[in-house]
Amino acid sequence: MGTLVTLHLPPGSPLTDAPWVITIGSLDDREGWDPVVCGPYERDHAIALARAVVADDELMAVVEPMYPLDGADAIRKEIEAARAMAGGDTDPGDELLAEQGIGGPPPPTPELSEVHDGWRRIAARLTR
Repeated sequence: MGTLVTLHLPPGSPLTDAPWVITIGSLDDREGWDPVVCGPYERDHAIALARAVVADDELMAVVEPMYPLDGADAIRKEIEAARAMAGGDTDPGDELLAEQGIGGPPPPTPELSEVHDGWRRIAARLTR
């Protein structure tokens, strides 16, 4: 059984509609392989896929939003905003939700056609 880590979002958070990525790596740093980063996905699809992958293996999956920022200045502004929101907070885990020891059957994973439909919706949002 693995671990899934993701942001705990308040209802109505605009991040829900952002594209999300999954980073999957070993729970044991001694395995020596590089994490696999995949996506983008819609948030619910990313969480369901990550749960399915880590349900039966000693892996860690981190599901997080992507920020489709269009330049260095936009990236700097996002970093500045993140630093301002932290305001000296030394515990970055406050917003994280970790599920350990995922047991039982994994939740239904999205079908291939559902993932492709999600990609089309993400592309439409990014090209507005």
